[in-house]
Amino acid sequence: MATTVIFFTLRLVAFFAVLTITTTAAQNTTALEIQALTAFKRNLHDPLGSLDGWDPSTPAAPCDWRGIVCHNNRVHHLRLPRLQLAGEISPSLSNLLQLRKLSLHSNNLNSSIPPSLSQCLFLRALYLHNNRLSGHLPRQLLNLTNLQILNLAHNLFTGKIPDQLSISLRFLDLSDNAFSGDIPANFSSKSQLQLLNLSYNRLSGGIPGSLGKLQNLEYLWLDSNNIYGTFPSAIANCSSLVHLSAEDNVLTGLLPLTLVTIPKLQVLSLSRNQLSGLVPKSVFCNTHLQSLNLGFNSFTGFSAPQSEECNSILEVLDVQGNHIAPTRFPSWLTRTTKSLKVLHLSGNFFTGSLPADIGNFLALEELRVANNLLSGGVPPSIVNCRLLKVFDLEGNRFSGLIPEFLGDMRNLKEFSLAGNLFTGSIPSSFGALSALETLNLSDNKLTGVVPEEIMKLGNVSELNLSNNKFSGQLWSNIGDITGLQVLNLSQCGFSGKVPASLGNLLRLTVLDLSKQNLSGELPLEVFGLPSLQVVALQENRLSGKVPEGFSSIVSLRYLNLSSNEYVGDIPITYGFLSFLTTLSLSHNGVSGEIPPEIGGCSQLEVLQLQSNFLEGNIPGDISRLSHLKELNLGHNRLKGDIPDEISACSALSSLLLDGNHFTGRIPGSLSKLSNLTVLNLSSNLLKGEIPVELSNISGLEYLNVSSNNLEGEIPNVLGARFSNPSVFAMNQGLCGKPLQRECAKVRRRKKRRLIMLIGVGVAGLCLLALCCCGYVYSLLRWRKKLREGVTGEKKRSPSTSAGSRGSGENGGPKLVMFNNKITYAEALEATRNFDEENVLSRGRYGLVFKASFQDGMVLSIRRFVDGFLDEANFRREAESLGKVKHRNLTVLRGYYAGPPDVRLLVYDYMPNGNLGTLLQEASQQDGHVLNWPMRHLIALGIARGLAFLHSVPIVHGDVKPQNVLFDADFEAHLSEFGLERLTVAAPAEASSSSTPVGTLGYVSAEAVSSGVATKEGDVYSFGIVLLEILTGKKPVMFTEDEDIVKWVKKQLQRGQISELLEPGLLELDPESSEWEEFLLGVKVGLLCTATDPLDRPSMSDVAFMLQGCRVGPEIPSSADPTTLPSPA
Repeated sequence: MATTVIFFTLRLVAFFAVLTITTTAAQNTTALEIQALTAFKRNLHDPLGSLDGWDPSTPAAPCDWRGIVCHNNRVHHLRLPRLQLAGEISPSLSNLLQLRKLSLHSNNLNSSIPPSLSQCLFLRALYLHNNRLSGHLPRQLLNLTNLQILNLAHNLFTGKIPDQLSISLRFLDLSDNAFSGDIPANFSSKSQLQLLNLSYNRLSGGIPGSLGKLQNLEYLWLDSNNIYGTFPSAIANCSSLVHLSAEDNVLTGLLPLTLVTIPKLQVLSLSRNQLSGLVPKSVFCNTHLQSLNLGFNSFTGFSAPQSEECNSILEVLDVQGNHIAPTRFPSWLTRTTKSLKVLHLSGNFFTGSLPADIGNFLALEELRVANNLLSGGVPPSIVNCRLLKVFDLEGNRFSGLIPEFLGDMRNLKEFSLAGNLFTGSIPSSFGALSALETLNLSDNKLTGVVPEEIMKLGNVSELNLSNNKFSGQLWSNIGDITGLQVLNLSQCGFSGKVPASLGNLLRLTVLDLSKQNLSGELPLEVFGLPSLQVVALQENRLSGKVPEGFSSIVSLRYLNLSSNEYVGDIPITYGFLSFLTTLSLSHNGVSGEIPPEIGGCSQLEVLQLQSNFLEGNIPGDISRLSHLKELNLGHNRLKGDIPDEISACSALSSLLLDGNHFTGRIPGSLSKLSNLTVLNLSSNLLKGEIPVELSNISGLEYLNVSSNNLEGEIPNVLGARFSNPSVFAMNQGLCGKPLQRECAKVRRRKKRRLIMLIGVGVAGLCLLALCCCGYVYSLLRWRKKLREGVTGEKKRSPSTSAGSRGSGENGGPKLVMFNNKITYAEALEATRNFDEENVLSRGRYGLVFKASFQDGMVLSIRRFVDGFLDEANFRREAESLGKVKHRNLTVLRGYYAGPPDVRLLVYDYMPNGNLGTLLQEASQQDGHVLNWPMRHLIALGIARGLAFLHSVPIVHGDVKPQNVLFDADFEAHLSEFGLERLTVAAPAEASSSSTPVGTLGYVSAEAVSSGVATKEGDVYSFGIVLLEILTGKKPVMFTEDEDIVKWVKKQLQRGQISELLEPGLLELDPESSEWEEFLLGVKVGLLCTATDPLDRPSMSDVAFMLQGCRVGPEIPSSADPTTLPSPA
């Protein structure tokens, strides 16, 4: 009995001892977690006081704290999202050893992720997205064996992504950071990854084929990186893939057929890459694919399936902005993809009319076919698309009347027929489009009166009827369209007064009533529009005093009242418009002084007050306009000095003060305007010298100081840069080289120099005489040897082997000919010792001479005058250039390198001149010497030659009409290529219109800025040449604000196609195939001249497209140079 009592007593003591130890350990662990969380809180700024309740003294701390979830008194979850917390993540969180979930997303946390978090071995989910975290991603985090979700999107992380990922990871989102390097390639087939988002980073390299091991992957997003190469077909092994997106990268090649056979794939987005070839028909036969986005690539067409082959459920098809070759609208789509909701075909080369059965798209909600070559009318069956919300036909050749039945499409929200050839009036049935939000009918040939029914469109937010030929007055009840935000009625022909009901449009942000015949004063109601940002009323007959009411519209950013009949002073209250960026009051009758308060327009970029009656001085407050880029005060009555304060406008690029009464000197402080490109101070009363500091404005492109009272010498740098005398004319006291008027100071300096030179000359006369004698003696000996060498060559039989290809004595210089046997002496005789009378052309690399030999053979010989290579390098480069042969290139026949510093290249003679001369002659003869087939063949020949050069690869660097030569059969040959490798210095005789990388007007902007010739720059230059061939317009015929590309686009937008035609092409029938071919050629020219080099096609694609332009007789292909041999 005693033994039993003792036994139970001992067990009871042991139990309480264990319980005490356990309780103590739990209390210690809890204290450690409280300490960790308190340290975490101390590192944070908590503006909302969200963590004020974290009190260690509470009984259940920390489990009763906000954001804490416990299990068995241990912290399992820490969730504090969207609380505006700022600061660093404390390493002390690593002491939360049982932590399963950490969610701190959507705060303002910064610094890096503490690597010690990897000690939380049970961590399953980590949400840190939408913060400002930076630094590298700790490798240890991705090795956590229990981690399933890691979301670090929308931060500032850098460095490479670790290549070892835990196989337990299911969700990995690293998007919108700055990660660089390659995509990790060490993916395991055991990986559980279901979502991988690496979009919006700086990743490069290719897409690893090992991604195909991820059998559970459902979502793969790689958008907006620098990923290049072809798309690996191994991705097709991701059998669970539902959504694949790699938009905005540099992927090339064909679209893999296996990619669109992934069984569960629903969305495939590869827009904005460089994919090419045909869109495979299998994409239209995938029974799961719902969305296909391939816009802005280089696809050239579709592989059309048979309707019985496929059962497509495709809902979205986007192929906008590709190079789909001239073809009719793919009508087979109406049979194979009847479930389409979005069809986007804009920016291609589709021709013909919309198919009559387009109404088969019963589910269609968006139809965009803008900027193609479609014509005809709108098919009536379109009304069957009753769900249609977006209907965009902009920038085509649709014609005829706008059909009344379009008013039956009651679900339309966005409707654009802009840039077509529609005639007649706007149908009154449009008043029934009650859901309409955007209506754009601009740039057509519409006439008549705008129907009153348009005023019933209460939901319209944007109404654009500009550039038509309507009649009548503006509608008095226009204020009934209360939802209107953008109203553009520019150049519509309206007359009368501006209606007061405009004051009802309280949401209006843009009001453009420019280029009309409006008169009278503006109604006061206009000044009560609180949201107005843009007001364009220029080129009307509006009158009265300059409206002060605009001062009350504090949101105003653009105000143009130019070319009206306004009088009076500029309201000083305009200075309250702190958001105003453009103010134009030019060509009115504005008088008084420029108010100093205008300096309060702190965001002003353009101030145009020219051609008024302004008086007084320029206010010094102009210095407050730090964003000002253009200041035009020309042709007023301003006087006084030009204030130094203007130099404080550091962003100024255009300063026009001409035609005033300014006196005093030109301030040297203007040299501080480092961005200045245009400076016009002409027709004033300025005196003194031209400040030499103006020479420091490196970007100055236009200068005019004529018609003043300036005196002294023109600074040398300015005189060299602006050599035209008109820049400095009508200044009696000015002298210098541009005016060919020698300065008195210069004459005195020359006299002193002459006396000094005479003294020096007399002192060194004997030495100079000896040197001269020695030089003459050496020269005579050399000439004697040369004559002996020439005599020897003439006597030598030309039957030597082709391997010698020339002659020289004792290892002397040789004229190397690849085929014919011609000596250097014969070349001298054929060109009459390179006589001026035999000059064919003058280029940046020297002169080209016509060489007529005694046997009747005629060749062209180029003589380099400067910047030559040494003999060995010249021979090596010439030998290499002699191997470049193509039917449309000038072929090198031989070369010469020898003393006295002579370098020659021998080519075939081209008897029919160059393209520049031919186009000029065509314009003088009304173009009848160059019909459309001839122009097409010339353009195609140039394209083929340039494509072959790029395949060698050789970059031309100066494609222009003068470098396109014609043989006896009028076949085009591209010349002047590869010559930069034969010189080491800059060309000595480049024309004033040339640049280091091309000729002005033909050279691309990026080539001018970088100074480097590229294939893309060649494509741009070819595009300019192509547009010149088609339109007859030279690129130098346009103003600074407009070039040939902008002019062509403007004519296309206005539908004025006939304006593009060169006189010799006016006979083209608008209904003929040649008319369509011409427009396709224009489209190719615009593609080549895209602003972004990456958007330009390759020359091989250009040649393919130009070949496809002709539907007449077959044109031989030049894809294989062996099929088009160069003449022997």
